[in-house]
Amino acid sequence: MAFSCASGEYLEMKNQVCSKCVEGTYSLGSGIKFDEWDELPAGFSNVATFMDTVVGPSDSRPDGCNNSSWLPRGNYIESNRDDCTVSLIYAVHLKKSGYVFFEYQYVDNNIFFEFFIQNDQCQEMDATTDKWVKLTDNGEWGSHSVMLKSGTNILYWRTTGILMGSKAVKPVLVKNITIEGVAYTSECFPCKPGTFSNKPGSFNCQMCPRNTYSEKGAKECIRCKEDSQFSEEGASECVDRPPCTTKDYFQIHTPCDEEGKTQIMYKWIEPKICREDLTDAIRLPPSGEKKDCPPCNPGFYNNGSSSCHPCPPGTFSDGTKECKSCPAGTEPALGFEYKWWNVLPTNMKTSCFNVGNSKCDGMNGWEVAGDHIRSGAGGSDNDYLILNLHIPGFKPPTSMTGATGSELGRITFVFETLCSADCVLYFMVDINRKSTNVVESWGGTKEKQAYTHVIFKNATFTFTWAFQRTNQGQDNRRLINDVVKIYSISATNAVDGVAASCRACALGSEQSGSSCVPCPPGHYIEKETNQCKECPADTYLSIHQVYGKEACIPCGPGSKSTQDHSLCYSDCFFYHEKENQSLHYDFRNLSSVGSLMNGPSFTSKGTKYFHFFNISLCGHEGRKMALCTNNISDFTVKEMVTGSDDLNLVGAFVCQSTIIPSESKGFRAALSSQSIILADTFLGVTVEASLQNVNIKEDMFPVSPSQVPDVHFFYKSSTATTSCINGRSTAVKMRCNPMRPGAGVISVPSKCPAGTCDGCTFYFLWESAEACPLCTEHDFHEIEGACKRGLQEILYVWNEPKWCIKGIALPEKKLSTCETVDFWLKVGAGVGAFTAVLLVALTCYFWKKNQKLEYKYSKLVMTTNSKECELPAADSCAIMEGEDNEEDVVYSNKQSLLGKLKSLATKEKDDHFESVQLKSSRCPNI
Repeated sequence: MAFSCASGEYLEMKNQVCSKCVEGTYSLGSGIKFDEWDELPAGFSNVATFMDTVVGPSDSRPDGCNNSSWLPRGNYIESNRDDCTVSLIYAVHLKKSGYVFFEYQYVDNNIFFEFFIQNDQCQEMDATTDKWVKLTDNGEWGSHSVMLKSGTNILYWRTTGILMGSKAVKPVLVKNITIEGVAYTSECFPCKPGTFSNKPGSFNCQMCPRNTYSEKGAKECIRCKEDSQFSEEGASECVDRPPCTTKDYFQIHTPCDEEGKTQIMYKWIEPKICREDLTDAIRLPPSGEKKDCPPCNPGFYNNGSSSCHPCPPGTFSDGTKECKSCPAGTEPALGFEYKWWNVLPTNMKTSCFNVGNSKCDGMNGWEVAGDHIRSGAGGSDNDYLILNLHIPGFKPPTSMTGATGSELGRITFVFETLCSADCVLYFMVDINRKSTNVVESWGGTKEKQAYTHVIFKNATFTFTWAFQRTNQGQDNRRLINDVVKIYSISATNAVDGVAASCRACALGSEQSGSSCVPCPPGHYIEKETNQCKECPADTYLSIHQVYGKEACIPCGPGSKSTQDHSLCYSDCFFYHEKENQSLHYDFRNLSSVGSLMNGPSFTSKGTKYFHFFNISLCGHEGRKMALCTNNISDFTVKEMVTGSDDLNLVGAFVCQSTIIPSESKGFRAALSSQSIILADTFLGVTVEASLQNVNIKEDMFPVSPSQVPDVHFFYKSSTATTSCINGRSTAVKMRCNPMRPGAGVISVPSKCPAGTCDGCTFYFLWESAEACPLCTEHDFHEIEGACKRGLQEILYVWNEPKWCIKGIALPEKKLSTCETVDFWLKVGAGVGAFTAVLLVALTCYFWKKNQKLEYKYSKLVMTTNSKECELPAADSCAIMEGEDNEEDVVYSNKQSLLGKLKSLATKEKDDHFESVQLKSSRCPNI
């Protein structure tokens, strides 16, 4: 039989009945509670593991996790701070169905925090399908409960830090673990030191008030010696009061009096724990020194009184002069600018809290100090000192409604920190009172600087500054001189703001008088007429001022403006002139989001992670289609779109998430965190390697093998960070690669495997056939075929290699008339035959002519010999060896070859001969 006793009772084993617990003890009946964490309670264990197994020999394994564990801190237990996976485990056997309940603090999303339950077969229970624990606001304790089934239940609180070069994470804190469903408890638990129960049958113990203490199992608390000792709430002993030092008091400024003076007052930090009567103690400095009050903040005026009041609607003031109405044609520029700190503004409040105690509850976390506001003393060095600014909404002035850009306002503050330890200043934003997110943080000493946060939606905002001197457990005030000072806080376009100045506005018609009217979207105010006029094409309207044509800012190269001139974007078409050739690009098939999973990388403890990038290249009327998400178990776009409202989505042109792969130990699906916007503004597209101070170095990527120029898309992010003062920027190099069809391949520089070398400028190479220019008539040539039957075929083929896509199609083959080879062969043969006959005829003709000449010459010789001086016989006229030719032959009427041919060709009756004159010589005597 299973007994079940009520709360405040225990099972008396001898009599088998339930009895009430006595004073000084308590019982949960059928439950157990763990609220004492001075040491790890019995039954709890720590298991530390690598999150992922690193491939390689054992000696190459990173630093071990043997020293990582959950640490008891008195009232709570604290998780590990490194990037090991550490599980806090407790096994319990339930006789009936019950539940587990615990309180926790989980403020840092650089830690994954899970709570799940397994049975004795190490199978995960159905009740923990949603095992991811939700984040809590800084300093607030959340609660988590899960139903338990009867039988063995093994409870796991598991944390994994994701560092990846970031600062140390803030640990998860857990306290007050309660388990209900055990059959009975056979004894009551004594109240822990610092608590008591003064009634029989108690189900819990009450905490001892301040300046009292108790030991274990106390029925009441004992008071400390008032003059020499003190104790904090829930103390187990009293301690001696130390001598007072400069760290035990602070100064404040009183509100201004009627004379315009403020008094400097010194006060002890409450509760006062120090003694002034000891020999080395200091005294509280005298108060009452008067100083001139600082002027009112812009938009406020004192009107002769001792306090500043906001100017009425429609008026303005710089804080030193009376509120005046805005001139005709102008309207007040609403907002807040706090730069004088005599009193805390009405829309601000300050507080203090500590996760482990209530010492500073009710204290002021910050104190005004004339020209700045500074962190207060607090109760302990690890207190959170809180300053809040509440603004119900943001709305652009009437004249700015035509500027439909995404920015509605901005908040800017100037600060500095002076620290000797590991202090941190957090700047957090809460939207519509849902959850507070850390926007930026600064650790250690920081010189005076300004930070700006841009507002993109109209909602109720609470801005929080939280300062912690150290995140180590401290119960004293040794670091009180570590301070943060904020010199000014300004917010533009606040709905309930005041005006320090007026700005020009557009005037309505004559019937409406001098009242301001809103300009239509994309219209600026013309200076000469104060009338609305539309911005020129391909310009966008400035979100900071709309007065004058200079408010219309030209779009970057290769981009166009939206219809309402709210932004510039690429329509995915790009044109470039190169060597008298026009290159046309069409990137529409790449307009859907491109993704890149880059890695893996490993942390020092062996955690494997990837960088996941989404790129929204162009199109979509300038809408940012790239989505990244935090704290979910799947990072697909479908999951992000259809998921719950708790998903933390980031929309941009380019964004990055850190992915923990699903094969990591103990995780069933991939985890996504640390999503950041890399680009939310489009700058332009060009073939040049530089645009608006964003440069792509030549050696950043391999040289392209083609003569087609790469096209570069440039983006920037308007959000500044501590490491990127001017915000982040992104360059995407589009390269024509016919071997990469469709979406192609995205890569990062080999020298910058994370996509960036400095953390501020990111580079991507996108290779795809879709990045090739459209084909033109310069990309193909013609080939003539053979002439057949009087027809010739002409074919068109692409130039190789082909560096174009789509565009014009290859022309169809065409036929043209031609003379065939047989015809020309016949003509050639005829001409050849005619030439041969002509040569034969000429040869015969000249041969015949030569015969006639020989005959006439012979006849001439014979005739000459028969005369008085006869010539010797032909053979006697030969020149003998050794003789000189004393007779010269003289030709007269010598003709050229052309003349001879001419004379031969003529058919005259009289024959022409060459006359040969023989030189006279003596004839030998016979």
